[in-house]
Amino acid sequence: MIDRDDLRAATAAGVISEAQAATLATLADSRRGAREGLSAGDEPFELFKGFNEIFIGVGLVILSSGWVAFVGVFIGLGNRSGGALTGLVTAALVWALSEYFVVRRRMVAPAIALSIMFALTAIMSFGIFLAQPFMVAQNDFTSLPWPAVCATLAVLAYWARFRVPFALAIVAIGLFVIGILLAAIARGSPAAWEEMFKLSASGPFAWVTLILGLAVFAVAMRFDMSDPHRVTRRSANGFWLHVVAAPALVNTVALSLLDQGGTANLILLVILALFAIVAIIIDRRSFLIAAIGYIVALSFTVFRGDSAALPILLLGIVLLLLGAFWQPIRATLLRPLTGVLPLDRLPPSQLTKD
Repeated sequence: MIDRDDLRAATAAGVISEAQAATLATLADSRRGAREGLSAGDEPFELFKGFNEIFIGVGLVILSSGWVAFVGVFIGLGNRSGGALTGLVTAALVWALSEYFVVRRRMVAPAIALSIMFALTAIMSFGIFLAQPFMVAQNDFTSLPWPAVCATLAVLAYWARFRVPFALAIVAIGLFVIGILLAAIARGSPAAWEEMFKLSASGPFAWVTLILGLAVFAVAMRFDMSDPHRVTRRSANGFWLHVVAAPALVNTVALSLLDQGGTANLILLVILALFAIVAIIIDRRSFLIAAIGYIVALSFTVFRGDSAALPILLLGIVLLLLGAFWQPIRATLLRPLTGVLPLDRLPPSQLTKD
């Protein structure tokens, strides 16, 4: 087993460069951080590495709140150019903080907070400069896609520099916003927001979200299949993209079942069973829990709890059973798929810690 002293000796002897030694050390830390303390087959998940990251995250939130108050009171946003310029200055400050906390300190929670701050700054900056408020007031959305496009591209540039997985999820959400805005311009605003996601409706909204959901899922699988042992940041990219893709897909399916009457719950349970099979095969609990969590939220909002008690009870039982017997179930499902799916690019049915 090679440790840090071996890397220093190799660098001193000229076997490897300092940059290569740093890369190897980072990879080793990433592998230990991703798998250390996890049982075989568990899915790595990390929001913060220690309480100091929470401490810094709270500081960033307070700092951003104070900055917004300062800008509003002392600088003002009296005109569009001034507001956009203030946004650019704010984005530069967030970028500089990211250089320290993300690149140098490699902190997880501050990286997520800074990603959100950069995205909100980009939305505000481009929204103030490019959007026409009087058009929005008149339900004319023709000016709105441009701020969304520019903000999404800005967050994509942020991800390209700092490789924060959560920023990639924000990019995916931005694509959904752009798609819905473009559909609204093409077909007009729907009578009710539920109509946006029903395949039985005349508008293109449901198809937009369904296609984008499948596209985000495909990109997430590309990241996952490039890192089947879940030890690099590519796996974290896949994790957050699955969290975005699952609600988008299940939302379109669930709301399309509103017109099915008494059979809707049964059909929805069948659809969720298919989601569960996919999640087990690709070994992504995040994909399944995001889908089921969204269904529960819809049950208490759109469905208003009508006939939802029994399905939610069954979902809770199923989740507990899957959590307890995930690996045996997965091994059983993968066995007949040998030669059908590229199992060598999926997580093994029993992961080890080496």
